[in-house]
Amino acid sequence: MKGKYLNPKADLTFKKIFGEHPDLVMSLLNALLPLDEGKQIDSVEYLTPELVPETPLKKNSIVDVRCHETGGRHFIVEMQMNWNDEFKQRVVLNASKAVVKQLDANETYDLLQPVYSLNLINDTGFDSALDDFYHDYAIVNVAHTDRIIEGLRFVFVELPKFFTSKQQGLRMPSPIAMKKMAVLWLRFLTEIGKNTEEAPAELLENPNTCKALKIIEKAAYTEGQLLAYEEFWDAVNNERVAVKGGYKKGFNAGLAEGHAEGFAIGKEEGRAEGRAEGRAEGRAEGELHAATEQARRMKADNMPVELIAKYTGLTPQQIEQL
Repeated sequence: MKGKYLNPKADLTFKKIFGEHPDLVMSLLNALLPLDEGKQIDSVEYLTPELVPETPLKKNSIVDVRCHETGGRHFIVEMQMNWNDEFKQRVVLNASKAVVKQLDANETYDLLQPVYSLNLINDTGFDSALDDFYHDYAIVNVAHTDRIIEGLRFVFVELPKFFTSKQQGLRMPSPIAMKKMAVLWLRFLTEIGKNTEEAPAELLENPNTCKALKIIEKAAYTEGQLLAYEEFWDAVNNERVAVKGGYKKGFNAGLAEGHAEGFAIGKEEGRAEGRAEGRAEGRAEGELHAATEQARRMKADNMPVELIAKYTGLTPQQIEQL
């Protein structure tokens, strides 16, 4: 691998930066979330990234970073490498779980704290009709959008669109333009990669991004960690190729079948449903395979089981069986 740094968007590096350093995740959240004046985050405590349902029959999920203020708001941070429509539903599900898990059976609703979900997307496809890279969603009154029900807030940031806007010198959206730290963090996530020999001066001069740069210096990682890092990118690229190939096949099949009206319409609906289910199952299987291979490498490098579980999402029992 060329360059001095690893890419901060990889699962290993992203969780190491923002999942182990409270000051850095606080800086990121304060920079990118639409927090009211005077309501900046000044302390956080990490929570387990695993959101376990109340019953084993319901869906389990793991987020990249989950934390909360002492006695206050809850925050979820996700880095999504490849875009898919199911990701929106997963974001809603995970944020809703974070609300539900706050209360025990005998506690009252007034104890609930707001949940903020920050989602960084390293792909296109979120909303191609808009040039904006920053998307802020709240529960609002349809007729009077200034009326908001507090409790859930979703922010999606499209990193490729930010990079293009910055390169072309376009005007930043108002939530970002007023925050220098927001631009610095987004530059850190989009400009630093495996071929970076020297980081921009602005990132080295800021204490937060400078600290993050030191965390992802390649020299700080073991051979096993670097192998796991490379396998992560192989899995990301393979998934992207597979998804794009599936869409192309589906389009060609649909075009051919579209000439036969009644039966073909029903057939296409079935094919579309089958493709969607197949992509979801294939993606899940691919993610599990990539996580298993990453864990195998980390275990061979004698990394602690709890650390391997944190980075890969596998359970300690699964890791012990490798």
